Amino acid sequence: MNWIKNNKWTVLLLGILFMTFPLWSQVRGKIQGKVVDTQGNPLSQVQITIISQKTSAQNYKLTTDQNGSFVQVGIYPGQYQLKFEKTGYAPATKTVKVSIGEATRLSITMEKISEASKKNLSKADQLFVQGNNLYKKENYQEAVQKFKQAAELNPSQWRYHLNLGLAYKKMEKTDEAIQAFQKAVEFNPENFGCNKELAELLAKKKNYSEAKKYYQKAAEINPQNADVFYNLGVVLSNLRENEKAVQAFQKTIKLDEDYAEAYYQMGKIYIGENKTDDAIIHLEKFLQMAPDHPEAKTAQQLLQYLKKQR
Repeated sequence: MNWIKNNKWTVLLLGILFMTFPLWSQVRGKIQGKVVDTQGNPLSQVQITIISQKTSAQNYKLTTDQNGSFVQVGIYPGQYQLKFEKTGYAPATKTVKVSIGEATRLSITMEKISEASKKNLSKADQLFVQGNNLYKKENYQEAVQKFKQAAELNPSQWRYHLNLGLAYKKMEKTDEAIQAFQKAVEFNPENFGCNKELAELLAKKKNYSEAKKYYQKAAEINPQNADVFYNLGVVLSNLRENEKAVQAFQKTIKLDEDYAEAYYQMGKIYIGENKTDDAIIHLEKFLQMAPDHPEAKTAQQLLQYLKKQR
């Protein structure tokens, strides 16, 4: 915390500059679309889960109507993974980007699972499918048991460990989830989801040095994901690697110009470095983009103080 000693700002700001910052924005978009089978027939009652790649705690659940249509409004900008599930059909996934004030439109085709293909599943895969069904029903404790049994039968299958970690995460058993994600990364070090999930929980535990390593790997695997660069920037900021943090936030904005939070984070960094003009520019940009954001009031207070010190 050596930067505090040379900072000209009052003690009032100390609790503000490096507080934990929410990973979502108040400016919203929507996702809508239609789900059909391979013959083009609409599929009703398809279970849809929309999960933010910024933080899996931010998610939405909905089902298709009788026409196979769905719509989810009020979604914060960013990258999302959609999961489509219906009994008797192979699950489908889709990754999309949601932008401010825009509708992301999708057309999803789901393939029916034949009874023969079900019989061809290994015992481990059968347990894995059972675990996924329990997870979908939010029965996370029993899902954990199925995933653990599957992993015991086939320890090198990274998907088993990943889903085990996700179930533990839902149960808020962070240490167990981290261990499962570490196993998933061990068996598939080039998988984006494994690295991202591990980094997120390590950061939650304030193990920023380790989180940095896995966010960097996730960014290397998927260099077009703005959320990963943003979260990497937050981790670097907590490590006081400010120059690299600013670079990560700048990359975030380059990938997603609607990413208001990146401007706020850079504004805080510039305050700590006594770069008043840069801090004001970035905080004003943040407020312009997200005037009703949860941190808007704090940004306004900071701006008022900064302008008085000019």
